[in-house]
Amino acid sequence: MNKNIRLKFSKYLRIIILIITVLMCGQVSLMKFETKTANSNLNKTLDLHAMAVKLDEIIKNDLYTPLDTYNGILTGYAADCPLCGGTLGCTGQDVLTDKITTYYDDIYGTVRIVAASQNLPCKSIVQFDLPSISDEKITAIVLDRGVIGTALDLLVESEEIAYNNVGKKQISYEVLRFGGER
Repeated sequence: MNKNIRLKFSKYLRIIILIITVLMCGQVSLMKFETKTANSNLNKTLDLHAMAVKLDEIIKNDLYTPLDTYNGILTGYAADCPLCGGTLGCTGQDVLTDKITTYYDDIYGTVRIVAASQNLPCKSIVQFDLPSISDEKITAIVLDRGVIGTALDLLVESEEIAYNNVGKKQISYEVLRFGGER
């Protein structure tokens, strides 16, 4: 009787092993079939566009994430001020003749020009609030020298604008880029 049970058990065990083997072989071939299935999604370009928009948003957010914050005095100056030579200390560009107060940066676009001390390398990007000039934050590039410490001097169109709209203010400003590269 014991031998009969063992034979039946052995027979059932072989059947179970056979079924498992067949199922496993079937799964392997099924997996091969699934990997060869083509993607029929017609909205591939929409997905790529959405990913590109999100990537641009991430990059822009990263560009405007401050690397450091400073407190200093903000003043304004015009290219024709009594102590000014009319050229930018970092580039040598003549702003008196060209009558410019902005600069085009490849990454940040059109930005204002500021003078800073040697603490900030040339082509550093800073951002600060100045409601008398703009409702939005002002993004500026260091292209000139002539101040000390953590002060900034914003290049404006005239001495009148420098006195009336900028004056001398204690500000907090964010450094978005040190020198030419972030």
